[in-house]
Amino acid sequence: MNMGRVFFIGAGPGDPELLTLKGQRLISEADLVLYAGSLVPPEVVACAKKGARVEDSAPLCLEETHALMRDCALGGGMVARVHTGDPSLYGAVREQARLLDADGIPWEVVPGVSAAFAAAAAGKVSFTVPETTQTLIITRLEGRTPVPERERLRALAAHGSSLAIYLSASEPDRMQEELLAVLPPETPILCACRAGWPDQRMAWARADTLADVIREQGFTRQTVFLVLPGQPRADDRSRLYDAAFTHGWRGRTRRADSQDRTFRV
Repeated sequence: MNMGRVFFIGAGPGDPELLTLKGQRLISEADLVLYAGSLVPPEVVACAKKGARVEDSAPLCLEETHALMRDCALGGGMVARVHTGDPSLYGAVREQARLLDADGIPWEVVPGVSAAFAAAAAGKVSFTVPETTQTLIITRLEGRTPVPERERLRALAAHGSSLAIYLSASEPDRMQEELLAVLPPETPILCACRAGWPDQRMAWARADTLADVIREQGFTRQTVFLVLPGQPRADDRSRLYDAAFTHGWRGRTRRADSQDRTFRV
């Protein structure tokens, strides 16, 4: 039997130009393009070839989406299963993959740009700042999907590192309470709604004004919150491009103009 293959493709945050070249190629070659229309713009899958079946999976349940993929793959066709952002973050790949494995259908994953990185780019901010924070934690509040107690938001925020909080806009007061339990009230937070979409909206808040900003801006679905305790000071500078900082591509003969400056990496 000529067995087809399923590709789980990260569609990125919404901007069709943030789809990877590999993802675009596979969508354009697929016989079945199954995309989450509630989160993925139709423009992302507009490159599907003529004659391909393009289906919005938003109104379908797991068994219905699997039936479409199974029938296509068992018939020798190629499936592009298009997910928002990156499939490894808050995606539903595991349960789909189990059903494919049970039917002996091969599958692969193609990564995509996550909303947190699109938001950081749009806001022109960095998650890592020399000598302040070198760590990014990606998390969410508990909702219908439980969160382990050890991963409660306040426990993660206590590290003082940068945070990207997904799927939590519906609980502004609880999110603010969790953050204020361990962070200074002036901690800056970038709120990014539909980052990467034409109608993206962004607003800055502090840990102590977050809930009010969310309500004032009407941020609900598709909003990611970047908690940035390490927003750089004017004198922050990485050592990487300091003339006195040697490495395999820059020798020790090159000297800095000023030897008394302090550089951070």
